[in-house]
Amino acid sequence: MATPTPISLEDRLKAQARQLGFAACAIARADAAPEAAARLRHWLDEGRHGDMLWMEERAEQRGSPAGLWPDVRSVIMLGMSYAPGHDPLALAAVGDRARISVYAQGRDYHDVVKKALKGLARWLVEQEDAPLKVFVDTAPVMEKPLGQAAGLGWQGKHSNLVSRDHGSWLFLGAIYSTLDLAPDTPGEDRCGSCNACQTACPTDAFPSPYRVDARRCISYLTIEHKGPIPEEFRAGIGNRVYGCDDCLAVCPWNKFAQTAAANRAFLPRAELVAPAIGDLLALDDAGFREIFSGSPIKRIGRDRMVRNAAIAAGNSGDAALALALRALLEDDDPAVAEAAGWALGRLGV
Repeated sequence: MATPTPISLEDRLKAQARQLGFAACAIARADAAPEAAARLRHWLDEGRHGDMLWMEERAEQRGSPAGLWPDVRSVIMLGMSYAPGHDPLALAAVGDRARISVYAQGRDYHDVVKKALKGLARWLVEQEDAPLKVFVDTAPVMEKPLGQAAGLGWQGKHSNLVSRDHGSWLFLGAIYSTLDLAPDTPGEDRCGSCNACQTACPTDAFPSPYRVDARRCISYLTIEHKGPIPEEFRAGIGNRVYGCDDCLAVCPWNKFAQTAAANRAFLPRAELVAPAIGDLLALDDAGFREIFSGSPIKRIGRDRMVRNAAIAAGNSGDAALALALRALLEDDDPAVAEAAGWALGRLGV
């Protein structure tokens, strides 16, 4: 009788990742994305990162895995699906309701992905006692080019990772390891001549395919940007109060994404699917913390949320929101008060 072929560490690692809730797992050499640093530097030199100064401050570490940790030999890239069970664009024409990006309607992905990554890291150390580090979004790690280098998918024309199996709906995490793991085949660009994501952007945030100008991006403007939002973008924001799904939602590869593959932690909370703009305008700090506890939205704070809601109110055409907007004209936050005044002017009341 033939001796069974031993199952490789890499295959066992991927099986364990699936058990922990990851929809995808692939491996790259630490030096597998050599062009990433130069592309990042060019993007920063053009100023397209806006107020995200941490991108500039840690550019050398972000540019390559070895820049952050010289001992790294392999990068294990993980993807956790949050494929929505509803149309992310369904509320586009519902004036009195606010739109929250799909990824933020459930539990905070930082917590969910980090917990699963730590579980996988513990398992790997039990198999091979070698140093490693885990990262989810907040560290200077180029997850998207590394995801392509590992074979999770490819960076699409909207600059986000696209998977043949999961579309545009993957949260990414990384494990840096000193082990020499067998790498997977890199992802191949399959965007072809499609430009759906480019034409879908309401604020023309793509100066060219595969490049995004954060300063024009609704996700950046509603989440990262502090102070008043430039008036030229306000009409394009529509009723979005946290993030934007448009360029992701129109990607044709999403037809292969299976809702069943999504981690249940990211199922939308009922109160975040279609919140009333009027309710968001009335939020104080305590109310904001109560509603958005356990959500990634909590990090923007009450003031930015109410600023965003005021802009959505101005775009709503709903004069019934005027009373709530007038109450914000003397708000302690100048950006909130300014947005409320702009909204009242736009509503003509």
